Amino acid sequence: MYGVKWIVKYLTGTDIAGRSLAVYPDDTFIVSYPRSGNTWTRFLVANLLHPGEPATFLNIERWVPDSEAQSSRYLKRIPRPRVIKSHQYFDHRFKKVVYIVRDPRDVALSYYDFHRKYRQIPDGYPLTKFVSDFVAGHLISAWGTWAENVGSWIYTRHGQPGFLLLRYEDMVANTERELGKIDIFLGTNATPQILAETVRRSSAECLRNLERVQADQWVSTKNKRSDIPFVRTALVGEFRTKLPENAVAEIESAWAPLIVKLGYDLVTANPATLTLSRLGSHRERS
Repeated sequence: MYGVKWIVKYLTGTDIAGRSLAVYPDDTFIVSYPRSGNTWTRFLVANLLHPGEPATFLNIERWVPDSEAQSSRYLKRIPRPRVIKSHQYFDHRFKKVVYIVRDPRDVALSYYDFHRKYRQIPDGYPLTKFVSDFVAGHLISAWGTWAENVGSWIYTRHGQPGFLLLRYEDMVANTERELGKIDIFLGTNATPQILAETVRRSSAECLRNLERVQADQWVSTKNKRSDIPFVRTALVGEFRTKLPENAVAEIESAWAPLIVKLGYDLVTANPATLTLSRLGSHRERS
């Protein structure tokens, strides 16, 4: 019976590819834990690879499809070489990966709004309770906790060929510079003019404008709450004013070594007491 159901879903295109997607050796994956800048990066890559047709929410699934929203059958029809978006924890089949990491304290804030938008929690759900769920891995997801997802890639692939690590905060600070790293990684050899235009077309303001008119047609926002935007503030360090101190402390207490290793400062603990070294300071990456 299970096999029959799977065949029906496959033939009707209602099976979500997810971790069971067919992976080809020339695939490139854009991977992150949710709410870490993956959609923004998808638009940057789509606009970089297809400068003749600006990326929108109506064509993004064609240029850089979402393996967590599209069917196996749909993904197999995407022309190769493919660039695919994913939130999966480490998968040895992914040979070429752009991995985006974001400060988990900001991720928690963004993910809280995301869960309300998707009606997975009510508006009155306490933020501190959500943070506890976030840290404990009690959210409705298949990606693991932030540390499990990030750590699974960092400790297996960082520094290896075919793996590009980007920090969301660095992308916000100097988008064109970080896009240049993607350009080199993908071998697109874009001109300075194309890089600049790609940044402009992929800005948070442009994405918000597109969302206003296309949200009801995009697979990831269709039939979801329209009063909570998918593209949020795109701010760095928002947790400092909007996340309760005890919630910040809970995240840092759980994941301090990895937070510091990725170059983020702690605000409720002393980084000097940690024995793990950073992957490299922001200054070293600049």
